[in-house]
Amino acid sequence: MQIIYSEQHKLHAPNEILIDGQPFETEDYPARAEIILAALQAGQIGSVHPPSDHGMEPLQTVHAVDYLDHLQHIYAENSARRKQPSPVFAETFATRGVRRKTRQIEGRKGYYCFGVGSPILEHTWQAAYWSAQCALSGADRLLAGDPSAYALCRPPGHHAAVDMYGGFCYLNNAAIAARYLGESVAILDIDYHHGNGTQEIFYRDPNVLYCSIHIDPDLDYPYFWGGADERGEGPGKGFNRNWPLPRGIDDESYLLILDQALELIGKFAPRYLLVSAGLDIAIDDQVGSFNITPAGFLEIGRRIQGLGFPTLIIQEGGYLLDRLGTNIVAFLNAFNAS
Repeated sequence: MQIIYSEQHKLHAPNEILIDGQPFETEDYPARAEIILAALQAGQIGSVHPPSDHGMEPLQTVHAVDYLDHLQHIYAENSARRKQPSPVFAETFATRGVRRKTRQIEGRKGYYCFGVGSPILEHTWQAAYWSAQCALSGADRLLAGDPSAYALCRPPGHHAAVDMYGGFCYLNNAAIAARYLGESVAILDIDYHHGNGTQEIFYRDPNVLYCSIHIDPDLDYPYFWGGADERGEGPGKGFNRNWPLPRGIDDESYLLILDQALELIGKFAPRYLLVSAGLDIAIDDQVGSFNITPAGFLEIGRRIQGLGFPTLIIQEGGYLLDRLGTNIVAFLNAFNAS
């Protein structure tokens, strides 16, 4: 298995921001990716490769051009306005009833963002761009005939929509890879949180089946998406499926739900399968409330691999630093052994 990884992710370090002299509180440390990489190398899971640069075109198949421009330039604009280097935080958000996009900088900051926890720093665009290139380079491995590949993406992506960022996500890596791979793609999202961005990107698209297993949005983030009744619209009706779950779910119960999603994916018979892999379903993860053990991660991997579709695993969340390595190695071992 090839592992695609870029050191550019280190340039996005929100934990180093000071707010009124105090560190900004975030769970998205650069250490997350470094811990995973070290564990994969120690476990001899696969060979590590840098991503190739596919340029902007694949990003533009998913994201609005004005949104991409915003991500690239808003930090410099914001810093110039404030006459000092300044991370970008939105203060006013575009909620229900919005009738126009504004050219004013403070309005634009809130138009494209749906949460305060995802600041844009000086090099956030560079980190997000190369994270997407990792996913695209992983997709290249499937196109070349590899049975599986792993894109160690950071920042993650599944909360990013066509023109909206949040939840630590700026570019939707899985959606970009799916569009790059073409028709007949299934996306299985096993992150603790619902991938609202991925859902909305493909909500009317019958060529992409999106299946998400996640915490009930009545209990946790992102709150406004992820209900079982969200099945797609228009030509995409029936191609979106959500399994919202209660807190505290264990390996056995989770695997029963996973089997339902895998049965649906098997019937769809995609040419390629993408897995938005969130390690925040792990027991004791400070962001999540599920109880998935390393043995559970191994069995989840085995059942997904057992479908037999060329599979790209794309890293999403996971914040329990001292067990990230154990859990990802357990999961990927199922694919490495194939």
